[in-house]
Amino acid sequence: MNRLETDLPGGFLAALSAPARAADIAADDDLYGWLIGSWDMDVVHYRVDLRHAPRRGEIHFGWVLEGRAVQDVWIMPPRGGPAGGRAAGDADLAMYGTTLRIWDAALRAWRVTYVNPLTGQRDELRGRRIGNDLVQIGTHADGTPIRWNFTDITRDSFCWTGVALAPDGVTWTLEAEFHARRRGACAAR
Repeated sequence: MNRLETDLPGGFLAALSAPARAADIAADDDLYGWLIGSWDMDVVHYRVDLRHAPRRGEIHFGWVLEGRAVQDVWIMPPRGGPAGGRAAGDADLAMYGTTLRIWDAALRAWRVTYVNPLTGQRDELRGRRIGNDLVQIGTHADGTPIRWNFTDITRDSFCWTGVALAPDGVTWTLEAEFHARRRGACAAR
């Protein structure tokens, strides 16, 4: 292997990451910059109701592509436990995916793509601010309409929910609910 293939911090990671939002994205259009950093999450719902058996996870956000995009990594269960924190038979409740949010000035919206190679999930959405919430509307790869929402947003916390339109074309079904706290933020408010 040559140096270029093994120099991730000085090569690929340095080329991917950015210190801040690009100057050509106006502050009013910066929907996702407040997320930059690392977060811990409590998983309340993920394909099944987990209120009585909550799961934990971690999320990391950063500016990428010269500050023209925000990329994240959602991980559940968090890294560090046996087998990366995943228990045998827990694949349905596992996540190791990434979202790329790219500002599209012509649309006046963010194009959002999520992929989870662990499960094969791929989703395409457009993100906009609606009131105090960030709402992302799109489809799963199979065409099912979806809506992902960042709500209850503070500097150090948020709730994220994902819903999908049921086959009846009327009912929205909760697919995921995560409550996130910024790492290093004071627990008492």
